Amino acid sequence: MGLPQIRGAQAREVWRRLGAVTDPELDEPITDMGFVERLEVRNGEVDITFRLPTYWCSPNFAFLMADGIRKAALAPPWASKARVILMDHCYAERVNAAVNEEQSFDAVFAEMSDGADLSEVRETFREKAFLRRQEAVIRGLTAMGWAPAQITALTLAGFDALNLGNQPEASVQKPRYREILVGDGLALLPDDPAFVTWAGDPLTAGGLADHLMRLRAIRINMEFNGAMCRGLAAARYKEVDLSGGEPELIDFILGRVPPRDHLATDHGASPDSRS
Repeated sequence: MGLPQIRGAQAREVWRRLGAVTDPELDEPITDMGFVERLEVRNGEVDITFRLPTYWCSPNFAFLMADGIRKAALAPPWASKARVILMDHCYAERVNAAVNEEQSFDAVFAEMSDGADLSEVRETFREKAFLRRQEAVIRGLTAMGWAPAQITALTLAGFDALNLGNQPEASVQKPRYREILVGDGLALLPDDPAFVTWAGDPLTAGGLADHLMRLRAIRINMEFNGAMCRGLAAARYKEVDLSGGEPELIDFILGRVPPRDHLATDHGASPDSRS
């Protein structure tokens, strides 16, 4: 699952927008996770193919990502049509039909949804993303010597003025945290607290340690799941490299090694022949 070839300014614009589409369970961009297999733009029409780490990834996660991909593809003003194709998944056909025909998840997966939509699932993962991003920024400030009282007193205006250049993870997560903080209305005015709970209550200096313990547990869980997903994806889509030695057992399990008498050519041609 490597990076697709991105050709042209329009394709690059779509690729940048896909960076805002995350695996809902991990809060990591699908572009960083290597999920996007192909991206093509022709005459304003966008085609995107993606794959997930396992054949049985949860259909609601697959649907959320496919829906996010389609919205990202249609976001540029020049985009007239988008087609999203999920490959190698047990519910690929149903997910693709739902997303490309603009059907709801509960309409296509009625037997799994009990009549409910995905809004509660979206909310749950939005909260986890918010808290994980918040922890990264707070950890960066703590590493820079900020005291709990300074951190909890920070306003939105002060947050925007922060320079976290010497804290790479905090720098990456700062705009991502702000996107949810402001986008979900948890802070809007310059004097609003920059660090709040998901319910919108300001963090306090006295309660910061306990709050960070909860956030640490969320981060560890997400990092573990992320490592597992990467491992599964690496195993599932492993490319065989025979230059360094013999193939491994996983190569044979995944069918990456052809029979020895067919390694060289097609139709019985000799290894040295050229068409």
